[in-house]
Amino acid sequence: MGYRTILAVVQSDKDAARVLDCVLPLAERLEAHVIGVHAEPMPIAFAPTAGFADTAFIESQVAANRERADALGKSFAERIGPTGVSHEWRVIETYSGDTAVSALASAHAVDLIVAAQTDPADTAASVAELDILLFDAGRPLLLVPHDGPILSRFSKITLAWNGTRESARAAFDALPFMLEADSTEILLVDPPEPRAGGTADGTDIAATLDRHGANVSVASHQSGDQSVAAVIESHVVESGADLLVMGAYSHSRLREWLFGGVTRSLMEKMPVATFMSR
Repeated sequence: MGYRTILAVVQSDKDAARVLDCVLPLAERLEAHVIGVHAEPMPIAFAPTAGFADTAFIESQVAANRERADALGKSFAERIGPTGVSHEWRVIETYSGDTAVSALASAHAVDLIVAAQTDPADTAASVAELDILLFDAGRPLLLVPHDGPILSRFSKITLAWNGTRESARAAFDALPFMLEADSTEILLVDPPEPRAGGTADGTDIAATLDRHGANVSVASHQSGDQSVAAVIESHVVESGADLLVMGAYSHSRLREWLFGGVTRSLMEKMPVATFMSR
C-alpha cells in the first residue's frame, strides 16, 4: 500500500520549490509517478463602450501567461529530470486561473495531492481554493507549511481523532506515512460520548492501526477555555510531531466560514506539514 501517483499543485514560482522539495524525495522513495499541474487565466477581452476589443492587449496577456507557464514547466523539468522519477507536466487554461481549482480533473485519478499552505502574511491570499480540493477531489491532501523544514518522511505523527467519518478517512488515507513513522499518537480533544457498539476513547482506531503495524499511542485533552484548534496546535508543537493528520470539515463549511473552526484555523496556522482528508 502506498502513493503511486502524486499530484504536485504548482500555483506559482513562490511555492514551486517547497512543493517539489516534498514531492521529489517522496516519489523517489515510493517509485511514484508525479503529475505537475499549473493553471493560467484565459485572457479577458475588454472593449470600449463603442468599439472592438483590444486585440493587442489580449495577445500580450496570452504571451505573458505562456511565458510564465513555460518558465514553471522548465523549472519543474530541471528539478525532477535528474532524479529519474516518472513525471509529466500539465498546463491548464481557465477563467479563474487558479491551479488548485483547475487541478480537480487530474486530482480525481491520483493517490495523493501535495500543495503549499497559503502564505499567512499575504492578506490577498485565500484558503478557499484549497477548500475546493478538499471538498471535491475525493483524495487526501498533504499541505506543505509556508515556513519551516520540508519533509517527505515523518518520524512522529499526531492523528487528531474525533470519531467522525472525516477523521476515519484521514487515518486510513495516511496509513502509508504511519507505517514509516517511528510513532503515531492519536489525540482526542474533549472526547465525545461513545456511540452504540463503539468507544470514544480512541482504543478502537488505535487497535486497528496497530494491527496494520503502526506504533500507536493515545493522548486525551480537555480544551477548557481554549479552542480545539489551539489545543491541537499546542500539542503538536510540544510533542515534537512533524506531521498532523486530521479529517477536514467535520462541521459544515458554511459554519466554519461564519464562526471559525478547527479545519480553517489549522490551515491558516499550520505548525507542521498537515495531511487532510474528507
